[in-house]
Amino acid sequence: MYQQDSLSALEAISEAQRIAFAPMLFQTALCLRNMGVLTWLDKQGQHGATLESITENSALNEYAASVLLDMGLSGRIITHKEGYYYLTKIGHYLLHDPMTRVNMNFTQDVCYQGLFYLENALEKGKPTGLQVFGDWPTIYPALSQLPPAARQSWFAFDHYYSDGAFNAALPYVFASHPATLYDIGGNTGQWALRCCQYDQNIAVTLFDLPQQIALARENIDNTGLSHRIDFHAVDMLDDTPLPAEADIWWMSQFLDCFSPEQIITMLRRIGAVMKPGAKLCIMELFWDAQKFEAASFSLNASSLYFTCMANGNSRFYSVEKFYHYLSQAGFEVDERHDNLGFGHTLLICEKK
Repeated sequence: MYQQDSLSALEAISEAQRIAFAPMLFQTALCLRNMGVLTWLDKQGQHGATLESITENSALNEYAASVLLDMGLSGRIITHKEGYYYLTKIGHYLLHDPMTRVNMNFTQDVCYQGLFYLENALEKGKPTGLQVFGDWPTIYPALSQLPPAARQSWFAFDHYYSDGAFNAALPYVFASHPATLYDIGGNTGQWALRCCQYDQNIAVTLFDLPQQIALARENIDNTGLSHRIDFHAVDMLDDTPLPAEADIWWMSQFLDCFSPEQIITMLRRIGAVMKPGAKLCIMELFWDAQKFEAASFSLNASSLYFTCMANGNSRFYSVEKFYHYLSQAGFEVDERHDNLGFGHTLLICEKK
């Protein structure tokens, strides 16, 4: 789909205008959703609603409602016929689809303000958009200190995609009956908890930055499973010695947080201490391994979050390039499982 230009001249110039005014359309959709207009139109169904009815059942006056509705028409979010407005399929998904809601909230609460600095971030190789929240080198030590809406939307985005693939990945990871698993970049401990619930004999150690360890410990303590999960505070980019008892080294949506050079360095560091027979399990979203174009679009857009807000030098990679990084680090892929959850790929690797 990306190998040729298939649009006519008229289609192309129309699409160019949609791009030029894309921020206006995004904010319109958000306001129509958050201010109750889409909900009211949804309730009216095929009967539709007049402008007067919409203003009476939302937080908008006639002027505010009319400018949003007109842009909503241009965005194909609603239709209008004989004085009545109706919700379209796009409007329905904006209102009801969990993935769309998670993506929109993440874009608005985490990325929108900072993306103004995208060009600067690209030039400097640093997440200069993060300055809208504070003075941090990357977003990861800042997660616990982000404004509430940004923090909530960040974790909702992260968990929505990773959690959806966890159940599908568990049988593959536990097929070799591991006794010890290291969860690298364990975040809030969701995967560690799933492992303990899946296998009563597994011992899990969660590796992450100290700030994330504190969040994970609090989350895990509330589940009653803290006696089965250990914690190891570490920056995987430094040269602190790593423990080496794991049968499984697990990384889920972790390596996309680093540059290719950093990925290769970390993998080599792990490979140097892995015991014989241990496996490296990597679960990632690869933009070129998706079934649908919309998924590839979403991943390539999300890569700009890494550029501008997260760290300035990482992204959602192509699986083709990732195989190359693994090979450079001394690993080969033993098993590959695509389309887990919402499009994840699980790579089960061994040292060459």
